[in-house]
Amino acid sequence: MSAIPSEVGGVVWRHRNVIDLDGWTREELYFLLDQARHMENVMDRPIKKVPVLRGKMAVNLFFENSTRTRVSFELAEKMLSADVVNWSVSGSSQAKGETMRDTAWTLEAMGADIVVMRHGAVGAAQYLASKLKRAIVLNAGDGTHAHPTQALLDLYTAWKHIGILEGRKIAIVGDVLHSRVARSDVIGFKAMGCDVVLSGPPTMMPKEIDALNCRYEKDPKNAVRDADMVYLLRIQRERQQDGLFPSVDEYHRLWGADEKLMSLAKPGALAMHPGPINRGVEIASEVADGHQSVILEQVRSGVAIRMALLYLCAGGAR
Repeated sequence: MSAIPSEVGGVVWRHRNVIDLDGWTREELYFLLDQARHMENVMDRPIKKVPVLRGKMAVNLFFENSTRTRVSFELAEKMLSADVVNWSVSGSSQAKGETMRDTAWTLEAMGADIVVMRHGAVGAAQYLASKLKRAIVLNAGDGTHAHPTQALLDLYTAWKHIGILEGRKIAIVGDVLHSRVARSDVIGFKAMGCDVVLSGPPTMMPKEIDALNCRYEKDPKNAVRDADMVYLLRIQRERQQDGLFPSVDEYHRLWGADEKLMSLAKPGALAMHPGPINRGVEIASEVADGHQSVILEQVRSGVAIRMALLYLCAGGAR
């Protein structure tokens, strides 16, 4: 992550690229959340458009399928008046063997100022940022490493409902081992001073749980008890073929979130999920659609957070 200090509203904003959340301070995170609140006001206007990034070109470079992340980035870019190019691997020279480096340099030569990238390889976003000479890079997910904008929108959603997050408890339940969302959420919520508890099948837990500075509870009842937020991770059904859990029915019975499990959390605890959801697997419909669910709010928060990041990183703040 490149550091280009710039004072914005009394806060020194030092992030040029957004690769992960390592090293972000609590002050920076709260400042970003406040900026997202202003951006959400733009979303409520009859004309959802401000000229912050007028004349700048944003390229959405997605090597993996995505709906929520890609569309929310595109909406954020267009609301800030950037020119937007959506790039997919199937219709590009990547299918002919072109390297990611050459693709990136080609796009930059065409005038790209912002590159948003999702890639299946860990470290792909950092590699891209090191090769680009002028354009900034926002990581939309790289392998099992990081998904920083998802974690930021989760923080924003929680902050809007709860307020100050210090001392709050969040239980993250599911396949932590293969989840870039979980890794970024752990870093983000820990930076805010939250108590983070992980739960899920032992076969789906990373070996470095102690390095993440959070607790592991195999029994989700113990993890969720008195939690302010319950975060359900999407279960990838192909993991069943790998033998990491017996069946989807067994998974739901042992680790799925239903009303009985949610009743162990604090009254009014938030039910969160990064989407897309698997009903009847990691989350029951009565929870996904219930009064505690903020899943659709997370989707809306994603647009506001990404607008704020584009504004701060792509030159709007400077």
